[in-house]
Amino acid sequence: MIDKDVLVNQIASPPRPAFSGPLTHRSPELKELFAFIAAGAAERDRERIHPYDVFELVRSARLGALRLRREDGGAGSTLRELFEVVIALAAADPNIAHSLRNHYAFVERFPLSRQVAHGRKWADIIASGAIVGLASTELTSARVGASPFATKLVPDRDGFRLTGTKYYSTGTLYADYVQVRAAGPDDAVVTAIIPTTREGVERIDDWDGAGQRLTGSGTTYFHDVRVEADEIEPDSPSTGYGVPHSNSVAQLLVTATVAGILRNVLTDAVALLGSRKDRHFYFAQTERVADDPLLQEIIGHISASAYTAEVLILAAADAHDAVFQARERGEPDAELAHAASVAASKAKLIVDDLTIRGASQLFDVAGASATRRAKNLDRHWRNARTLASHNPVSLKARALGEYELHGTQLPSKGFF
Repeated sequence: MIDKDVLVNQIASPPRPAFSGPLTHRSPELKELFAFIAAGAAERDRERIHPYDVFELVRSARLGALRLRREDGGAGSTLRELFEVVIALAAADPNIAHSLRNHYAFVERFPLSRQVAHGRKWADIIASGAIVGLASTELTSARVGASPFATKLVPDRDGFRLTGTKYYSTGTLYADYVQVRAAGPDDAVVTAIIPTTREGVERIDDWDGAGQRLTGSGTTYFHDVRVEADEIEPDSPSTGYGVPHSNSVAQLLVTATVAGILRNVLTDAVALLGSRKDRHFYFAQTERVADDPLLQEIIGHISASAYTAEVLILAAADAHDAVFQARERGEPDAELAHAASVAASKAKLIVDDLTIRGASQLFDVAGASATRRAKNLDRHWRNARTLASHNPVSLKARALGEYELHGTQLPSKGFF
């Protein structure tokens, strides 16, 4: 039997968009692209349909090249402009936005850096529309996201061989390339950047989280994979993952995805309340559901929360733009980088709370009928709760408190 809600969604779906060239943050085609993505988001989440078709559109639109310099074939967007796009994309489908998080962080670390040995190569890859994932986390490490890594690179003639297992490889299932964090021959940590189709690379779809089910965050195995010398980038204080506070952009991208979920919650809340023609509760103050002042008040709170979340994200993005611009000018950036990390941490504390609360309030305006599985409105809460769990609010709050009290700097590595 065909579900009526699914059938209506399919009938109302916009046509598949086509692009003649790379998009910028101002391209009118973005609205068309995001409408297409949004139309299938609820069904993809409910039925676990991987968005391979969406990622083909992302490639053709070269959405991954937004930050790449114009002279390198990109759109030359600022970080603020990138985050505006990420929020809108997350409002359409947070699975897509989160799947691209490691890609956008890669662009900041490698193609945009003037210190990276093979930056030109990585810029050409990004300009072509290719997508880059990440394979870093190992369950055997004593601290989440930290080295030493059991994944090893060993010399092999004029190159290397890579062997290891990585978990939570977000975006890698859909990616053309993958960054692999590994220990080199001298145990120094390096990043190997290799095609996902290379012999010996095995991607497994085994992510079973409550939310963000379609982010391609499964296990990746590397079975004696050949790695060329020009596919290796070492860490240093000025390059790659060794740059202090370099993870701050990646963390803000997670929070921007959460903010996009809240924008979608507002859209769904307004649509649900405005379209309700069914019975109201017998003790309600009005006959028409949409005229109920109590329900209108809930919409108002969600609206204010969504606005606040986006303002916080863009303010933090401005702080990160200041860091990038200082580095471009060759000026000291340590103080600016720490300030940007503080801004991203503060944004996370507020945005996570507002979104999780708003995703629950959605059901207060919709009634029990909104809990039907066909509608899949619970995905907003599940997705926000899963993203918020990526690094604990309590640790961020404690670090911020110690900074305010004693001036103790936030950690320069890890999930800050």
